[in-house]
Amino acid sequence: MLFVVKYFPEIIIKSKPVRKKMCRRLQDNLLAQLRPLDPQCIVKMEWDKLTVELLTDDAETIIAAKDVLRYTSGIAYFLEVNAATFETLDDIGAGAQAVYGSQIAGRRFVVRCKRSGKHEFTSHDIERYIGGYLLQRVDTAGVDLHTPEVTVSIEVRGDMLYVVKERVQGQGGFPLGEVEPVLSLISGGFDSPVASYLTMKRGMPTHFCFFNLGGRDHELGVKEVSYYLWERFGANRRVKFIAVPFEGVVAEILEQVENSQMGVILKRMMLRAAERVGKELDVSALVTGEAIAQVSSQTLTNLAIIDSVIDTLVIRPLITADKEDIVSVSRKIGTEEFAASMPEYCGVISVKPTTKARDYRIANEEERFNFDVLDQAIADAEYINIDELGDLDTRAVDVEVFETPQPESVIIDIRHPDEQERLPLVVAGQMIEHIPFFQLHRKFAELDKGYRYLLYCDKGVMSRLHAAHLVEDGHNVAVYRPPHS
Repeated sequence: MLFVVKYFPEIIIKSKPVRKKMCRRLQDNLLAQLRPLDPQCIVKMEWDKLTVELLTDDAETIIAAKDVLRYTSGIAYFLEVNAATFETLDDIGAGAQAVYGSQIAGRRFVVRCKRSGKHEFTSHDIERYIGGYLLQRVDTAGVDLHTPEVTVSIEVRGDMLYVVKERVQGQGGFPLGEVEPVLSLISGGFDSPVASYLTMKRGMPTHFCFFNLGGRDHELGVKEVSYYLWERFGANRRVKFIAVPFEGVVAEILEQVENSQMGVILKRMMLRAAERVGKELDVSALVTGEAIAQVSSQTLTNLAIIDSVIDTLVIRPLITADKEDIVSVSRKIGTEEFAASMPEYCGVISVKPTTKARDYRIANEEERFNFDVLDQAIADAEYINIDELGDLDTRAVDVEVFETPQPESVIIDIRHPDEQERLPLVVAGQMIEHIPFFQLHRKFAELDKGYRYLLYCDKGVMSRLHAAHLVEDGHNVAVYRPPHS
């Protein structure tokens, strides 16, 4: 199985040393993700492309490898190809017929060719010849240069023929790790996950910082979406999830700060804490999902006063984005369902929040705030390797893990619907329910209490995370983790 990977155009226009460095980074990122799937895979770097060769015929492995290519930043698009050497134009025609013969039967088609190297023929010569070759051998509806039903896509490079079986759009952006790391302040709604995705896509390893205002279910939801973003777009780069207990800070604000100033001061406290967390992680900037005028604290005046409390750069990828556009991106990257199901906790709600905070007013309010409370919250922050989220949440709760189905049990596949569709879970003779993790707690109460439920996900992280909380709530739940997972 061979794939041709095309670099994102902004990589191509870089200077030669920078371009080479970025391409090497992309090669390393792909190898880090593909080798666990196929230890013998080959990723070869060339000046204008990468080639990825899988030495396995396993269907699930090939699907997983294509997902790696689809979600790794730095790739404009990739082609699944049949590759072979050729000597004559008839060899090219035979290669094209082998892939497209059944597709063009009874349909209008066109041949498109890209060519490089020294040949006695042009790209147009190839297109005309292969079109005639296919017309003679396949019962088609004819050639249509303007509105074809099928495009026969081939590339000729030197003595190599690449017949394109599928063209898949990539993420674009820069290879992850090519830009300095950042710390994203993530709350789990629509905005902050999209902002985090955009920094990852642009090449920045992104740590996740969550300020817990008092809701356990909210923290679980934010861990879910953070893990999802890292697993899908994080290129296997180790990052942290930091949970900062902010209940005491919220209580201090509610007791000491005038109502209209609460929102701005809470954001300033978060930035103060995030800057100190960021120094522990040696990050270069903080990231938020704020957009101009979306809420009262996000006016230009308020954002300037909020930012003035720290020296660290604050990046706001969504600063001029419309909410509709943000939701559209969340739908595209798969975080919309998280946001729609997020049990968000809001502990600071001003009756008439200021939209034009003043420096002197904020300073006066903060004089009454006991900063020892903030210091304690930062000291109590929990730093977790993001790939260990499930393990940590089960340490305090006894969660059983089974490699085989159990008597009188039902397996619940809690994966994202996209994953369920791509790789359906099949266990012979076993009852299987399909409840995505973001609906699990809401729907669990409707299930038959006469069964034991085994939660399943691909890597066992989300299943252990949810099982721990359900067991803690008194439910008969365990984890199904077959040996191949």
